[in-house]
Amino acid sequence: MQAVLRERRPDPAAWAGVVEAACGPPEDQWRARDAVMQARFALAPHADRLARRLGSGRLRVGSEAQSHVQMLALALAGTGDVRAMPALRNLSAADWFLVDARPLAVLPTADLLPLVRAELRHTRMSTSDLLRLLADLGAAAAPALPEVIPHLEAGCAYGAARVLGRIGPPAAAAAGRLAEFATGAARPEGPYGPTAACPWHGVRMAAWAHWRITGDDALLRQACAADLAAGRGSRVLPYLADLGPAAAGHADAVRALTGSPGAWTRIAAAHAWWRITGDPEPAVPVLLADVDPAWDGHPAHPTPSAVRHLGAIGPAAAAAVPVLVRLLEREERVREPWERKRILVDDDFTRALAEALTRITGTVPDATPPAVLPWVTGRRPAPVSDAGISPDAPLRGLFGWRDEH
Repeated sequence: MQAVLRERRPDPAAWAGVVEAACGPPEDQWRARDAVMQARFALAPHADRLARRLGSGRLRVGSEAQSHVQMLALALAGTGDVRAMPALRNLSAADWFLVDARPLAVLPTADLLPLVRAELRHTRMSTSDLLRLLADLGAAAAPALPEVIPHLEAGCAYGAARVLGRIGPPAAAAAGRLAEFATGAARPEGPYGPTAACPWHGVRMAAWAHWRITGDDALLRQACAADLAAGRGSRVLPYLADLGPAAAGHADAVRALTGSPGAWTRIAAAHAWWRITGDPEPAVPVLLADVDPAWDGHPAHPTPSAVRHLGAIGPAAAAAVPVLVRLLEREERVREPWERKRILVDDDFTRALAEALTRITGTVPDATPPAVLPWVTGRRPAPVSDAGISPDAPLRGLFGWRDEH
């Protein structure tokens, strides 16, 4: 179990042993839980075995049975296998706890959307997680508009506005309300609602969403200009980057921010400069300086964002190849997140590294971990004929050691 949690490229037999535990008796299942619920494509060769063990995913009386169904359903869903859907629908009709929604994101949109829409209606899961899933779907999330628009009036208005902006013109029914939020004529309920002393933090997001829906960037330009004039330029850099050449009037202010003492501001400014001007200088040196060769998963450091921005620049970022390869070739996963997040965080980071190197060099790097390859190449791992009975005797004992008694 520790091998798959700590190593980026564990022996396939290690994952086979994890699947054996997950499909085994209750005294073994708990050991596999943290690993299988975040494994995603690493379990694709074992999907048939997981599906057989999950069956119809009927929930039985007792939290332990429900917990086991959830573990197997999320493990199977993370491989993109729709055989997880009956169990997920059963769980959706009950009270269930989801540590992280990312494993659901690889399911086909036609299967994922009804599940997310149902959850948004009764919000038993994290609304912010669900809205992030929909935002990643872009225009394909349009059928969920009836469930998303009401969240503009609640505490998750920021996330709802992002989804609406990603959907674009089909979300025209929300444009008027977004305009009110963008101009300060109204604000959503919640901790930053009408009674709050400070301005709503989502003003720029509302203006951005209004632009994406209507094609009119006047409100976004107004919000960006106001923040730049007030010395709050760091807040608008992602939006200026999205405007691209249309934000050329702010190019000098953006370039000045590439020298900010704050790392997050520097890399956002470098990215915005490149998007606005198409000039990789000084973007590449600034981004490269903020790629920490020893980054170990701490969310306070923007290394993953810098990596993604370098990848977006492409061949002109060739100077970054050595450090990106060094980070990708590391054998150990990042250590900072807790174990229920570690595989997710490390796989997302190695995916960003592999995709950046592919865009820069034109070739998928040899060091890409097998569990990440499907995102980079679009090809799923081949199933195995028998999902692997571990050659060693199953572990026993409270801490995973063999029971010697």
